[in-house]
Amino acid sequence: MHVIWTIVALLIVLGVVVFIHELGHFLAARWAGVRVNTFSIGFGPAIVKWHDKRGTQWQLACIPLGGYVSIYGQEDMFDRKKYAGLSREKKRGHYLSAKPWKQFIIIAAGVTMNFILAWFIYSATFMFHPKQVQLPVVGQVIRDSVAFYAGVKPGDIITEIDGTKITNWGEIIIAKELASSREADVLVSRGETIVHVKLTPAERWGLVADGSKTELRKKGFFGAIYSGARETYYQSKTLLTVLKQIVTGERSSKQLGSFITIAQVSGNAMAAGFFALLSIIALLSVNLAIINLLPLPVLDGGYLLILIIEAIIGRKLGGKGMEIAIMCGWVFIIGLFLLTMWNDLARVFGLM
Repeated sequence: MHVIWTIVALLIVLGVVVFIHELGHFLAARWAGVRVNTFSIGFGPAIVKWHDKRGTQWQLACIPLGGYVSIYGQEDMFDRKKYAGLSREKKRGHYLSAKPWKQFIIIAAGVTMNFILAWFIYSATFMFHPKQVQLPVVGQVIRDSVAFYAGVKPGDIITEIDGTKITNWGEIIIAKELASSREADVLVSRGETIVHVKLTPAERWGLVADGSKTELRKKGFFGAIYSGARETYYQSKTLLTVLKQIVTGERSSKQLGSFITIAQVSGNAMAAGFFALLSIIALLSVNLAIINLLPLPVLDGGYLLILIIEAIIGRKLGGKGMEIAIMCGWVFIIGLFLLTMWNDLARVFGLM
């Protein structure tokens, strides 16, 4: 039964996040006058399909681990000669018939919708689901620890770490993890005084929270909107930092996970309740947006970069060079998929 609920949770989380992402591309294409051939949730042969009044085929496919929107003519974006050879009738609704700035909006709309979804969920959570949070007040400093020698004292309030404002103890734990193998700059409020300390890399900083310092947080409408935007930004910044650390070797790539990790986390969140599941949907939505913005030719970020370069140099990119770049992008994506799958399988079978 637990396995079934885990699979159900995965399908819900992935389904919502992918649907919203592809809906962004779909709505932007319709707005730009570009025809959409297919809107698919999942890959492979369709299990269920139907057509709307404007000819788009909507379908649920047999491999429910993603989805796509097939936009008429987008595969010709690097083949202007082919487009030029089309009849006027066949150019109608073609991707290349849209002005470059509209093409930019079509491509950017997917990640934009993911950010909006995360913002909406975080805002709704702050408004309708008040929670008890542990304030960033130090209750104890372990003797001979990093924090002890840095001069942190019981009663201190951690207000900022590496330029990021700290509002609860959970953010301290995340900031410690993000600091990884480098020194962290920490601002501490001590009465009327602000103290600047540096905490060097260690397994633990030696800080223990003051368990009596908690706060029930519930936001009004505007406070929730602001806090939702802040949380979306914070999660985006956190993921970018983690990716940077993996690239530079500060963090192991073994921490990357595939849909198996997403399934496990989603299943646990579903068991914890509705708002916990919503928070996973919001987090995955942010992750999908950030990953899609990476400047790889097969991702949205790569296509956006190409449009920017074309606008700067005043001509269209194409030819063998773009074909090779796209092929390299696919090799990278497939390699990343295999790496994350190996990491998850190694964890499941105790190989790491």
